[in-house]
Amino acid sequence: MELRIGVIGTGAIGEDHIRRLTDTITGARVVALSDINKENAMRVSKKYNVTFYETGYEVIWSPDVDAVVIASWDPTHAEFVLECIKAKKHVLCEKPLGTSAEECMEIVKAEAAGGKKLVQVGFMRRYDKGYRKLKEIIESGEIGEPLMIHCCHRNRVPGPQHTTDMTIKNSGIHEIDILRWLLGEDYESGQVLMAKQNQNALDGLKDPQIMLLKTKSGVRIDAEVNMNSHYGYDIQCEVVGEKGVIRLPDPISILKKKSGMGSHEILADWSQRFVEAYDVEFQQWINSIKESGPVGPNAWDGYVAAVTADTLIKARKLKTIEPIILEPQPAFYC
Repeated sequence: MELRIGVIGTGAIGEDHIRRLTDTITGARVVALSDINKENAMRVSKKYNVTFYETGYEVIWSPDVDAVVIASWDPTHAEFVLECIKAKKHVLCEKPLGTSAEECMEIVKAEAAGGKKLVQVGFMRRYDKGYRKLKEIIESGEIGEPLMIHCCHRNRVPGPQHTTDMTIKNSGIHEIDILRWLLGEDYESGQVLMAKQNQNALDGLKDPQIMLLKTKSGVRIDAEVNMNSHYGYDIQCEVVGEKGVIRLPDPISILKKKSGMGSHEILADWSQRFVEAYDVEFQQWINSIKESGPVGPNAWDGYVAAVTADTLIKARKLKTIEPIILEPQPAFYC
């Protein structure tokens, strides 16, 4: 059976997902789309021969749509996910699941009340080969218990209308999720330190930031989130264990030597760095909802990430170390 997919949001990542579902993924096809930018949405609909709808709600409730991908503006995520739950349709929502922990908890409660897992969150790094290898080594015990993690998330330049809070809520949230997944445990506390201000940052944007996290077992994490590196899109992660150290490999490792210099390419953005991870994520999502239901990052994972992000933003503003406190996890997600 071929799943009929509706896509809400046809910006850079939304259009890329439509391309992916059309040209790369098997077992599904895009049949409907919508975006607040009608002109761009109409262009994409013609390019891929997909029906255009005026609103995301029409996409969700269309009888021609079996499942939904949400890639719209962050503040619309929660309302569209809740509508998908009402319509009893599977949904893959790009991160963040909601703009606050409260929005995410509303989704958690609605899904649990419905009694069926429908929501998957787009934390694509869990599908990256490098991160999966890190997790495999950690779980094997080869380097002993993890003690510290050093990592960074560097963008070449921030996207339009990027804010200081979005550095954590929209970019750093990837580190928040992937490190919790790697270690298999929740966070106990967090704080944010500000580095020397980058003079290239947009007016009002405080950049870079350093997220400091402590897990329940005592693992210490420092994560640089730098929106104005200017040299490329660079994701690094090093896990320090009791008996060894492991590092995330650079995705392109070919070393070129010429004119007395050695160099290798640095990718420009997320679409290049995680293209394979996105492909694996979407194929698994399609396969899983045809079978027993989604097996990827769920609504509870989205809630935990939101609580952590909200706490870190609070800690940055108050210049304190703040406890990361979660609501009791519903048995539905255990």
